This record gives sequence, structure tokens and C-alpha cells, in this order.
Amino acid sequence: MEYFKKLLGEKIYLSPRNVDDVEKFTEWLNDFETTDYLGRSGALVTIEAEKEYLEKHINEEATFGIIELKTDKLIGSISLEKINYISRRATLGVFIGDKEARNKGYGTEAIRLILDYGFNYLNLNNIKLDVMEFNKRAIACYKKCGFKEYGRRRKAEFANGKYYDRISMDILAEEFKDSYIKNKNIC
Repeated sequence: MEYFKKLLGEKIYLSPRNVDDVEKFTEWLNDFETTDYLGRSGALVTIEAEKEYLEKHINEEATFGIIELKTDKLIGSISLEKINYISRRATLGVFIGDKEARNKGYGTEAIRLILDYGFNYLNLNNIKLDVMEFNKRAIACYKKCGFKEYGRRRKAEFANGKYYDRISMDILAEEFKDSYIKNKNIC
């Protein structure tokens, strides 16, 4: 598979998402170790449905595959969705699907790269996300990246026979000061 270094980091880069990766995405989205944390374990994802999804969202401005720099291997996905250019806001979606790539800081780096892109290239002011209360690893990652909790919807998500709180977090452009994209032309 050919990937493109749109947003280059230390250990990873973000490349426009590729429809040819449909089998890998379908595998990940049918794996409870991935989908339990996304709140999507109840969904059955077929290759046809995932291909249709990828094709529909292929031209969106901030939809990327997360690629390991050393190996050029696809390890996950990250995107800014529901971009509103008038209010300058978006919703972050991210997951590391490759089990061997988890707990190595790739998710943190991918989030920092897309925040840099969102605030400094797309001129966004507010980027939000939702996370389930039991996803402690993700919550710690989001806080490390500067996100703050602004709300909680109690027992709003159902997974494996239980209800969980959905935590809403966001970050503002004024709270994001660092530069993470290594291949910027203008400093």
C-alpha cells in the first residue's frame, strides 16, 4: 500500500485514508478489543459496508490513516469530523487498531499532529470528543494532549450488559501552543 506523509511526526505520520485498506479496517471494526472502546461492539461491519463508508468519506479534509514511520504500516485512524467552518469547531475521532501498536505513544502523537493541523491550518477554535468512562487509557491520553472535561452524560452508553457515562472533552485553539508537524514549510 502506498501512503503519503501529509503530517509527519517523530514515530508516525498521517496519510490520507485509503479505500484499499478496507480489509484492515473491517478486521479492526469487528474486534471487541477495538470496538468496546469506540462504543461500536454491537455493530456488524462488512467489507461492503466499510468500503462504502471509506469511499463516502475519502475526500474529507481531515481523515487520515495513522502510519508507523519505520515500517510504513497502517496502525489506526484519526479524523476531524463534523467540521463547522463558521463556528470553527470539529469532533475528533481516533483509534489504534493494530494491537501491537498500542501503548507506544502513537495515539498521543497522532492527536497532537491533528490538533496542530486543525488549529493552525484549518483555523478551528474548538475540537471536542466523547469517551466512555471506563476507557481510562484514552482519558489519560486526551488530558496529556490538553483536552478538558466539560460534561458527562450519565449512563448514556451500553456495552457488554452495562451502562456507562459518556464523558465529553474539548480543547481550544488558545490552549494549544506547541508545534508537532515536522514537515511544515513555514515555522
